[in-house]
Amino acid sequence: MSKTNPKKAPLWRRFLPGRWREPKPVVGVLRLAGAIGAVTPLKPGLTLHDLDESIEKVFELKALRAVALQINSPGGSPVQSAQIFRRIRELADENEIPVYAFAEDVAASGGYMLALAGDEIYADSSSIIGSIGVISSGFGFVKAIEKLGIERRVYTAGEKKMSLDPFAPESKDDIERLKALQLDVHETFINMVKERRGARLTDEDIFTGEFWSGEKAKALGLIDGLADMRSFMREKFGENVKIKPVGGEKSWLKRKLGFAANSPVMPQGWAEDLISAAETRNLWSRYGL
Repeated sequence: MSKTNPKKAPLWRRFLPGRWREPKPVVGVLRLAGAIGAVTPLKPGLTLHDLDESIEKVFELKALRAVALQINSPGGSPVQSAQIFRRIRELADENEIPVYAFAEDVAASGGYMLALAGDEIYADSSSIIGSIGVISSGFGFVKAIEKLGIERRVYTAGEKKMSLDPFAPESKDDIERLKALQLDVHETFINMVKERRGARLTDEDIFTGEFWSGEKAKALGLIDGLADMRSFMREKFGENVKIKPVGGEKSWLKRKLGFAANSPVMPQGWAEDLISAAETRNLWSRYGL
């Protein structure tokens, strides 16, 4: 685990009265909520591009003693999950600041990968934890377009360029290639869990994609305990600890402008937006949310 290394106080502080000499300990809070990498017009997902500034800022707070990750995510893109994980760990190791992850409703699949950025992971007894696996999903519209009398016209250079096209019949070769790719990604995920949780894991049979309550996840070694972030930090750093959230929701103007630029009533890309929204909804509903 990274050791606590608060930034050194300036020399002039030595001449202040005792009660002012030492700044109150600060815990920076980074909230990671939503699907990862999945983007819809109304609900952009978590990406390193959007989070990088907040991640850097949280590690630059004065008198910083720890960083807390508040996670509520059903997963999503394995690439974005890994990139966010690596950026947090890079700055945590560079600044020698401990990171604590706190799961809310769910930290599953890519959401659990984000939690692995914490030196310790905590959750509520009813939180949903785990789902260490890889899934690909979509829709098939072959019969639908046949019934509607729609003729699909696609021109490609490269015989596999139309792999997994939802408007074409499934191909056995396409499915085999997809499953091989999934196995590679799954193995990477498994190695991350083993590296970060190590001897704390009590059962090797946790990589099936199954998920558990916080209570069971604790017994399996996937988390370190049951706790809420504020109570935990007060107990660890004292009642005077300052909890400082970094980042958060976009301003009303930015949300308005973003909505206008990606408005679902615009004809361009409306079908892709609907599919993306359905897939995001499916990520949450898989855990009963």
